[in-house]
Amino acid sequence: MSSDIHVDLSNGLENVPVSIEWSIAVTKFPGFQYSPDNIQGPGCTIDPSEVTLPGCSCLSRSCFPENCSCLQTYGQAYDTTGTRLNLSKTNSGYCSPLFECNALCTCSDACSNRVVQRGLRLRLEVYSTEKRGWGVRTLEAIPHGTFVCEYAGEVISFEEARRRQRAQRSGDNNYIIGVREHAGTGSVTETFVDPAMVGNVGRFLNHACQPNLFMQPVRVHSVVPRLALFAGRNIDAKEELTFDYSGGYSNQPPGELLATQSDAAIQASRADGLQRKECHCGANHCVQFLPLDLSIIN
Repeated sequence: MSSDIHVDLSNGLENVPVSIEWSIAVTKFPGFQYSPDNIQGPGCTIDPSEVTLPGCSCLSRSCFPENCSCLQTYGQAYDTTGTRLNLSKTNSGYCSPLFECNALCTCSDACSNRVVQRGLRLRLEVYSTEKRGWGVRTLEAIPHGTFVCEYAGEVISFEEARRRQRAQRSGDNNYIIGVREHAGTGSVTETFVDPAMVGNVGRFLNHACQPNLFMQPVRVHSVVPRLALFAGRNIDAKEELTFDYSGGYSNQPPGELLATQSDAAIQASRADGLQRKECHCGANHCVQFLPLDLSIIN
């Protein structure tokens, strides 16, 4: 009789079950509330579920750049199958936010510009790794550019994020991800997501210095971005899913992905008083320590 136990981590909240595999010898599993979507947390002044973006008036099953105001304004992010376009840009360390059609758009739910909002479509499994605690692996092959899952949790303010980080003990995991977007001269938007107490399967993704996923801010109904993770290459079934906590995706050695010295200085200034943890990703160019926060520079 097998000693492995399989249950649905999402309790039916996702489109497909999120499996957990652990031996009966493993007893410590983090307690948290599962939520497929971001929720409003302390210091967040905008409800992430509130519809705040305008919609298109397309009446077709799927939108086309020739007549869709969403695609004309924000650009086309996906092909007709929902796969990310312009994937070569993910190797630069820079990325621009994506905008999908939303609840105010008149196109159908099958529109190719509705991807992240459809939720989890892949069979994923949370499992106990050898050296890095819990991790996530895929139970099916994932083509390059496919949306995998969100990194969902409480959307909080910078002040709350710092308070939570400084309250952590040396053995605690830091789940807080900070995304910094540069929208023009002097215009910087920061979003902080913490899935420690409320989150989805993304909270179990481990860091890797040479990962197979990359993170992209995606706006759907709200100006608050969803932190979406896409396949950075073709991924085999049973392969662990990872992303770079520092915000980069490259086949080159990491560590030089921040856009400017000023951005690097900001990150360094935020590291005061926080204990860095060793990285066990096993990459050839491992940087030895986990990043303290994540910055995606546009």
